[in-house]
Amino acid sequence: MHIDKDLVAASATPLVLGILAEGESYGYAIVKRVNELSGGRMQWTDGMLYPLLHRLERNGHVRASWRTSDAGRRRKHYAITQTGIEALAERQKQWNVVADALKQVWEVASHPQVPGIATTGGIA
Repeated sequence: MHIDKDLVAASATPLVLGILAEGESYGYAIVKRVNELSGGRMQWTDGMLYPLLHRLERNGHVRASWRTSDAGRRRKHYAITQTGIEALAERQKQWNVVADALKQVWEVASHPQVPGIATTGGIA
């Protein structure tokens, strides 16, 4: 299944903040976690993730620090800040409203006998 790029973009900030709320992480691990959480249906690239991380850092939602792994590789690690936790809570509220509205619309659309809904399953 292909996930529309607008939906991927809209979900990117809450996904990254949610992942960082689980604990500090670095770019490749975040990409792997998104892939894992979506069952492989969301394939993020570095080109999509790093501009988002930089924006979150500029906005004070995450802080970054350089670390050296056991293998000697330097990685930039990201951690959520208190401001980021507050932003995540606000995004969760917003997504709950959107998800509830979609659920209601889709429940109506799945019942073709409801007035105003075409019998082919589409909206009249």
